[in-house]
Amino acid sequence: MCGIVGAVAQRDVADILLEGLRRLEYRGYDSAGLAVIREANNLVRLRRVGKVQALSDAMIDPLPGGTGIAHTRWATHGEPNERNAHPHISHDEIAVVHNGIIENHEQLRVQLQRAGYVFESETDTEVIVHLIHASLKETDSLVTAVKTAVSQLRGAYGAVVVDSRQPDRMVVARSGSPLVIGLGIGENFVASDSLALLPVTRQFIYLEEGDVAEITRTEVVIEDASGKVVDRPAQESSASYDAGNKGEYRHFMLKEIYDQPQAVRNALESRLADDHVLEQSFGAQASEIFANVKHVQIVACGTSYHSAMVARYWMESLANIACSVEIASEYRYRKPIVPEGSLLVTISQSGETADTLAALRMARHSGYLATLAICNVGASSLVRESDLAFMTRAGVEIGVASTKAFTTQLVGLALLVLAIGQHQNLNALLLEEMIAALKSLPEQLEQTLLLAGEIEKLAEEFADKQHTLFLGRGDQYPIAMEGALKLKEISYIHAEAYAAGELKHGPLALIDEDMPIVVVAPNNELLEKLKSNVEEVRARGGLLYVFADRDARFISDDTMRVINLPHTHPWMAPIVYTLPLQLLSYYVAIIKGTDVDQPRNLAKSVTVE
Repeated sequence: MCGIVGAVAQRDVADILLEGLRRLEYRGYDSAGLAVIREANNLVRLRRVGKVQALSDAMIDPLPGGTGIAHTRWATHGEPNERNAHPHISHDEIAVVHNGIIENHEQLRVQLQRAGYVFESETDTEVIVHLIHASLKETDSLVTAVKTAVSQLRGAYGAVVVDSRQPDRMVVARSGSPLVIGLGIGENFVASDSLALLPVTRQFIYLEEGDVAEITRTEVVIEDASGKVVDRPAQESSASYDAGNKGEYRHFMLKEIYDQPQAVRNALESRLADDHVLEQSFGAQASEIFANVKHVQIVACGTSYHSAMVARYWMESLANIACSVEIASEYRYRKPIVPEGSLLVTISQSGETADTLAALRMARHSGYLATLAICNVGASSLVRESDLAFMTRAGVEIGVASTKAFTTQLVGLALLVLAIGQHQNLNALLLEEMIAALKSLPEQLEQTLLLAGEIEKLAEEFADKQHTLFLGRGDQYPIAMEGALKLKEISYIHAEAYAAGELKHGPLALIDEDMPIVVVAPNNELLEKLKSNVEEVRARGGLLYVFADRDARFISDDTMRVINLPHTHPWMAPIVYTLPLQLLSYYVAIIKGTDVDQPRNLAKSVTVE
């Protein structure tokens, strides 16, 4: 979940490394560092706690050198401090940066200490650099030493290694943590995300699981997990990196909230006919697979899990297919019974979420009909390792708290429901109605965003609150969960969500004048039931904030603030009602003065367990 950048070039690379790290700041991190091989094979390392800018400010003098590696760290082993920051070095010769977790690091640490190695950090990463140094006592080949070292590792790693005695090369190894090689002219690069390298190249090679590669200025040699030299094709990126430009917006999160109408248009483009979903959007074999689906199992984490919960309502109500949803970190440690004809659907913004990937890999041996990934990153492990894939086309999302990635996931899931429903005798008129509702969705979102000023004023009433309760019913219950997650992520207010019908079973005990109650209330078949739940809250002195369909007939008074939303097709309401909750969380966070784009303790792409 951290950031890696490396370069071997004929020019000084320190500025390239720093710019690459800046472009990876969206992932979340607590420290940053770099190491450069200078003249006379001198390895120089610089590390700082905090932002990349602190590292840049520490470079008072130029740091010349054509080979170097850099890293932003999110603490897993050892507290966030300079001693634990990457790169880690051994005997002032070998330097390594690493993403992932080495599960057997304690045993390896004891083994290396017995061999005379002194550890300077609390990290699991430091065992890697000492293992490589020890291996180099038996060989002059850095590649061989890295292969020997990683063969002893258990866990996940994306690692880049340099040796000051061999200043013209880097060696990289990938197992469970993504790495991409960027190709230049007389120079080559490596990173954990191609976005970091867009200023210097558009040609990329995506490493596969188990790959080890030696990179020099003029050559890239890749060996697969079996040790065979392989030719991985280069791909040209058409990505337009605008992550460094918030435009007119104060924060990336706000920009990405306003990106959503266009992001939804992109997600729908070329995927809908007038009367059916184009199933090829999910892959060449989608029609054949969907025709045989009898059960859907969805696995995801965090925000993606909430989108999966919405999809369960849709799948069972519209496609008449049984659907199960589970958190990936729980699913991967169960021994699930897989019904005949089950499709496994995994959802991840990055496609590198460790628990979701583990669930997918476990599914290969569990008897699933097929696997489908819903993801925003086409070159990700999740997409490459799935039978089918739906790309959400949300564009780069920088804010740690997901916004447009979530809503485009919901769009993808809606299309999946309809695509499977086409094989389950879904009523043709209902199918056309749903397609029309999806096509009108971007305009609905644009109308909803016009409420931002009203929501900003509403947010002022949360300034002194410590707790908030979110309520929803049916497919709005997961949206209430998503609203609570957003508020706690970026404003640090404790928030939780309940299905409104559960109020009598405990949550009513929490209701008082200091507990705001946020309600999502579209005009659907559960509206009257929801109104009864609202009255339960009012009778106990709770202050309500209701986001309601303009036709739902809620009226503001001293105990209830009502924000009227445009009338929305009931099946599209979960997507539309997400936006005002995002805006509420954003404006509350602004009032609280928190770090909206990079909230404390969180990372964008969770590539460790």
